[in-house]
Amino acid sequence: MRTEQPPPADAARHRLLGAALVVVMAAGSILMWVGVPVGWMWLGSRMTSSTQAQLGPYLLVLLGTIVSMIAIGKGLGVVNRLHMQVTGRLDDRRTQATWMRSMRGERRVVRDRGVLDGVMLVSVGLAVVAFVIWFFVFAGSSLPT
Repeated sequence: MRTEQPPPADAARHRLLGAALVVVMAAGSILMWVGVPVGWMWLGSRMTSSTQAQLGPYLLVLLGTIVSMIAIGKGLGVVNRLHMQVTGRLDDRRTQATWMRSMRGERRVVRDRGVLDGVMLVSVGLAVVAFVIWFFVFAGSSLPT
Protein backbone atom coordinates (compact mmCIF):
# COMPACT_ATOMS: atom_id res chain seq x y z
CA MET A 1 0.00 0.00 0.00
CA ARG A 2 1.63 3.21 -1.12
CA THR A 3 1.08 6.43 0.72
CA GLU A 4 -1.10 8.92 -1.09
CA GLN A 5 0.40 11.77 -3.05
CA PRO A 6 0.15 15.22 -1.45
CA PRO A 7 -2.22 17.83 -2.88
CA PRO A 8 -0.72 20.06 -5.60
CA ALA A 9 -0.34 23.00 -3.16
CA ASP A 10 1.97 20.95 -0.94
CA ALA A 11 3.81 19.24 -3.81
CA ALA A 12 6.48 21.94 -4.11
CA ARG A 13 7.13 21.85 -0.37
CA HIS A 14 7.42 18.05 -0.45
CA ARG A 15 9.84 18.21 -3.40
CA LEU A 16 11.96 20.79 -1.56
CA LEU A 17 11.98 18.69 1.61
CA GLY A 18 12.81 15.60 -0.46
CA ALA A 19 15.75 17.39 -2.09
CA ALA A 20 16.97 18.58 1.32
CA LEU A 21 16.85 15.00 2.61
CA VAL A 22 18.90 13.83 -0.40
CA VAL A 23 21.51 16.51 0.45
CA VAL A 24 21.53 15.25 4.06
CA MET A 25 22.08 11.69 2.80
CA ALA A 26 24.93 12.84 0.54
CA ALA A 27 26.59 14.75 3.40
CA GLY A 28 26.12 11.76 5.71
CA SER A 29 27.70 9.38 3.22
CA ILE A 30 30.71 11.69 2.80
CA LEU A 31 31.00 11.94 6.58
CA MET A 32 30.83 8.16 6.80
CA TRP A 33 33.51 7.44 4.18
CA VAL A 34 35.86 10.38 4.82
CA GLY A 35 35.12 12.16 8.10
CA VAL A 36 34.85 9.14 10.37
CA PRO A 37 38.13 7.42 9.40
CA VAL A 38 40.09 10.67 9.33
CA GLY A 39 38.61 11.77 12.65
CA TRP A 40 39.38 8.50 14.41
CA MET A 41 42.91 8.37 12.98
CA TRP A 42 43.51 11.92 14.19
CA LEU A 43 42.19 11.01 17.64
CA GLY A 44 44.33 7.86 17.73
CA SER A 45 47.41 9.85 16.75
CA ARG A 46 46.80 12.23 19.67
CA MET A 47 46.67 9.35 22.17
CA THR A 48 50.36 8.53 21.99
CA SER A 49 53.47 10.64 22.37
CA SER A 50 56.03 8.11 21.17
CA THR A 51 56.80 6.70 17.75
CA GLN A 52 56.60 3.12 19.08
CA ALA A 53 53.51 1.20 18.04
CA GLN A 54 51.02 0.55 20.83
CA LEU A 55 47.91 -1.61 20.68
CA GLY A 56 45.55 0.81 22.47
CA PRO A 57 45.34 3.57 19.83
CA TYR A 58 45.01 1.02 17.02
CA LEU A 59 42.12 -0.72 18.76
CA LEU A 60 40.46 2.62 19.52
CA VAL A 61 40.68 3.67 15.86
CA LEU A 62 39.42 0.31 14.60
CA LEU A 63 36.49 -0.06 17.01
CA GLY A 64 35.58 3.64 16.93
CA THR A 65 35.49 3.65 13.15
CA ILE A 66 33.32 0.53 12.99
CA VAL A 67 30.84 1.73 15.63
CA SER A 68 30.65 5.23 14.12
CA MET A 69 30.05 3.89 10.61
CA ILE A 70 27.29 1.58 11.87
CA ALA A 71 25.62 4.48 13.71
CA ILE A 72 25.81 6.77 10.67
CA GLY A 73 24.54 3.95 8.42
CA LYS A 74 21.52 3.43 10.68
CA GLY A 75 20.90 7.19 10.67
CA LEU A 76 21.10 7.29 6.87
CA GLY A 77 18.55 4.49 6.74
CA VAL A 78 16.18 6.56 8.89
CA VAL A 79 16.66 9.60 6.63
CA ASN A 80 16.05 7.41 3.54
CA ARG A 81 12.82 6.08 5.03
CA LEU A 82 11.73 9.65 5.83
CA HIS A 83 12.54 10.68 2.25
CA MET A 84 10.45 7.81 0.91
CA GLN A 85 7.59 8.82 3.18
CA VAL A 86 7.77 12.47 2.12
CA THR A 87 7.93 11.64 -1.59
CA GLY A 88 5.17 9.03 -1.40
CA ARG A 89 7.41 6.09 -2.32
CA LEU A 90 7.14 4.28 1.03
CA ASP A 91 5.55 0.86 0.78
CA ASP A 92 4.66 -0.36 4.27
CA ARG A 93 3.51 -3.81 3.22
CA ARG A 94 5.45 -6.64 4.78
CA THR A 95 7.21 -8.71 2.16
CA GLN A 96 8.83 -12.09 2.41
CA ALA A 97 12.57 -12.21 1.79
CA THR A 98 13.52 -13.50 -1.63
CA TRP A 99 15.49 -16.43 -0.27
CA MET A 100 12.47 -17.59 1.77
CA ARG A 101 10.06 -17.72 -1.18
CA SER A 102 9.32 -20.81 -3.21
CA MET A 103 11.12 -20.97 -6.52
CA ARG A 104 7.79 -21.98 -8.06
CA GLY A 105 6.10 -18.82 -6.78
CA GLU A 106 5.19 -15.99 -9.07
CA ARG A 107 7.75 -13.31 -9.70
CA ARG A 108 7.12 -10.06 -7.92
CA VAL A 109 8.16 -6.52 -8.59
CA VAL A 110 11.41 -5.54 -6.89
CA ARG A 111 10.83 -3.43 -3.80
CA ASP A 112 11.78 0.26 -4.01
CA ARG A 113 14.82 0.87 -1.83
CA GLY A 114 14.84 4.63 -2.14
CA VAL A 115 17.49 7.15 -3.04
CA LEU A 116 20.07 6.02 -0.49
CA ASP A 117 21.38 3.20 -2.70
CA GLY A 118 22.19 5.63 -5.49
CA VAL A 119 23.69 8.19 -3.12
CA MET A 120 25.95 5.57 -1.54
CA LEU A 121 27.03 4.20 -4.94
CA VAL A 122 27.97 7.67 -6.15
CA SER A 123 29.83 8.53 -2.93
CA VAL A 124 31.79 5.27 -2.95
CA GLY A 125 32.61 5.73 -6.63
CA LEU A 126 33.85 9.27 -6.00
CA ALA A 127 35.87 8.06 -3.02
CA VAL A 128 37.56 5.39 -5.14
CA VAL A 129 38.35 7.90 -7.90
CA ALA A 130 39.73 10.39 -5.35
CA PHE A 131 41.88 7.65 -3.77
CA VAL A 132 43.27 6.56 -7.14
CA ILE A 133 44.10 10.16 -8.08
CA TRP A 134 45.76 10.75 -4.70
CA PHE A 135 47.68 7.47 -4.82
CA PHE A 136 49.06 7.80 -8.34
CA VAL A 137 49.44 11.59 -8.61
CA PHE A 138 50.03 13.13 -5.19
CA ALA A 139 51.30 10.42 -2.83
CA GLY A 140 54.60 9.78 -4.55
CA SER A 141 56.45 6.51 -4.50
CA SER A 142 57.79 4.94 -1.32
CA LEU A 143 59.94 2.58 -3.35
CA PRO A 144 63.70 3.22 -3.34
CA THR A 145 64.97 4.85 -6.52
